[in-house]
Amino acid sequence: MTAITVSPESTPKKSFRDVWIITAAHGLTHWYPATFYLLLPLIGKELGLSYSQIGLVMTCQYAAGAIANVPGGMVVDTVGRKGFLMALSLFWVGFPYLLIGFTHNYVMLLLCMSLVGIGNNLWHPTAIPTLANRYPDNKGLVLSIHGMGGNIGDALAPLAIGSLLTFLTWREIVMVNVLPGLLMSGLIVVFLGSVTLGRKKKNDKSAEAAASGQSVKEYFTGLRELLKNRNLIYLSTSSAFRAMTQNALLTFLPVFLAYEMHYNPFWVGLCMFMMQAAGFAASPISGHLSDRMGRRQIIMTSMGMTAVVLLFMAFAGRSAAFVFFIAVLGFFLYAIRPVLQAWLLESTPKNMGGTSIGILFAVQAAGSAISPLIGGYLADKYGLMSTFYFLAGTIVIANMFIFLIPDMGKTTPGVKLSKHDR
Repeated sequence: MTAITVSPESTPKKSFRDVWIITAAHGLTHWYPATFYLLLPLIGKELGLSYSQIGLVMTCQYAAGAIANVPGGMVVDTVGRKGFLMALSLFWVGFPYLLIGFTHNYVMLLLCMSLVGIGNNLWHPTAIPTLANRYPDNKGLVLSIHGMGGNIGDALAPLAIGSLLTFLTWREIVMVNVLPGLLMSGLIVVFLGSVTLGRKKKNDKSAEAAASGQSVKEYFTGLRELLKNRNLIYLSTSSAFRAMTQNALLTFLPVFLAYEMHYNPFWVGLCMFMMQAAGFAASPISGHLSDRMGRRQIIMTSMGMTAVVLLFMAFAGRSAAFVFFIAVLGFFLYAIRPVLQAWLLESTPKNMGGTSIGILFAVQAAGSAISPLIGGYLADKYGLMSTFYFLAGTIVIANMFIFLIPDMGKTTPGVKLSKHDR
């Protein structure tokens, strides 16, 4: 049985200002990739790319992210200035897209996308532990609000870019698009430049290290213990298969709508908006329910429904029902991101929060890197519809790993796992 200890201290209520600022910035870290998903079919046509080459573009981004995540987590856990790290990450996400606007070379395109992957994966190991440790009683809710920022960026970008493509070229769009990121990076430095991971507590070395950083020796001691954590392994692996589903879908759904259903950029953008808007609605619901009902139940239900909807989409083919299922898919697919993150942070020490999230996103990025390439190969050989059957299989595998994790039941604020259960 799980041994628990409940902290006698009550966490004082904090202003949600930091939550909203970090959430808005998170929206931009998703805005840029969501913009690129809509531009990718146009870039593919201009450069004469095959489905496999289109998949390799996204593979390079996520492979670079997988490599960068763990070193990024180390930086987060050993450096105290989390606000500056968030600003740097946001700038690093947006700037390579500006460079893409000047390239006519496929290799340069791959290089720029690799730079995006490195910058984008510094954000989450910084922002997610910061929020979780500053608002410990409402991890699921706060991380779901943070996730909503990503959903807003994912939802508005295709809608806005689909409209802009009616009178601007894709190269003009990527050049103008860098400005919001530069502005938001400056705002983060101004308002959150001195933010650390949390309030130091007396006799709480983990909280103190999370707030002010730690020595390299202390870090590697904690890392050795962290790598023995079974929940970290199971949750990360499950999340990797879920990421395979999500990112191959984001790569090939716009391509399917443009190539097979012959939608113009505006309608492709509208369909992608529907999926992300449904995810926006689902995120706070799932986060709040997971705080009350437990993480496991919410994750398994959402993953199961995702698999069912993907199969319905494959059966629907090129009919109008396919478009309807896009919105339903978004509701379930995006509901579990903050719940997975909250569960992981509850299962790992505070002073290793950045590395824990870094490992999670590194494994996710590895899955994200593989799936577009596999999806592109299947599409080239068997047709685009075969990709959707493949995605239904990956989300089922993701759910199987959740079965391996003990059900801790309802989450209780201030609860800590025993060393054995970690």
